[in-house]
Amino acid sequence: MRVIAGSLKGRRLKPPAWAGLRPTSDKLRETLFNILAARITGARVLDGYAGTGAVGIEALSRGAAQVTFVESDRRAQALIVANLAHCGVTDGYAIIRASATRALADLSANGAAFELILLDPPYDETGDRLAAVLAQAADVAAPGGTIVLEHARARPAPPAAGPVPRSRDVTSGDSALAFYACPR
Repeated sequence: MRVIAGSLKGRRLKPPAWAGLRPTSDKLRETLFNILAARITGARVLDGYAGTGAVGIEALSRGAAQVTFVESDRRAQALIVANLAHCGVTDGYAIIRASATRALADLSANGAAFELILLDPPYDETGDRLAAVLAQAADVAAPGGTIVLEHARARPAPPAAGPVPRSRDVTSGDSALAFYACPR
């Protein structure tokens, strides 16, 4: 795993030392950020289900103003801290140790708003739970913001994130990205 582009280009990120965490591949991250390129600079980004922190670190590398990492696993949270330190990132981020559902509810209650919300839940998370997380993400999306859901290609993404309809789908190998464009 490496940072693909930007000020931190080429930095190697530490992978998880345990099973059960599926980092977003370099290829899929490159595809994602090529699509979002014009929206990154100065953006407030939420990296939900942050895992290694690779997606949020890529956003910081490409000019995001601030990234909020949401991760419930203590080991993954420590890995995010280690990867940020390895990249020399000392500010412009926050780490929330909570489930995505809890963190999104708290952020919504505090009036938070993000231009980009990047969600990478476990691929087996589907149905009502996933729909609820997407609806909560819509509550913290800034007007004109974008919500992106990474999911298994074999399992279609929900047609909407709360009131926000899915606007685009991109597939890459066994993975897919669903984009939800918030109205202005």
